[in-house]
Amino acid sequence: MTPDDDPTADFLDSVRAAETPWRRDRPAGERAPERAERPERWGRTRAAGRAAAQAAPYLQAAALVAWLASGAFDDGSGSGDA
Repeated sequence: MTPDDDPTADFLDSVRAAETPWRRDRPAGERAPERAERPERWGRTRAAGRAAAQAAPYLQAAALVAWLASGAFDDGSGSGDA
């Protein structure tokens, strides 16, 4: 077997994908171009989602405080008491 007779290298050469053009368009050290400006279709929806996600811990804390306060101020005159 000669060094040029490597079955693994032959197999890899046969299954290797061709180099895509987008990998060759720009030299290695050059920066990528800025992303093209496009209108944001879901801008308000995403903003509302972010606001809800940021407010969620505060809403949970407020619900916990309200639940604890309702138990602390319970006068025992519930429908289960006789």
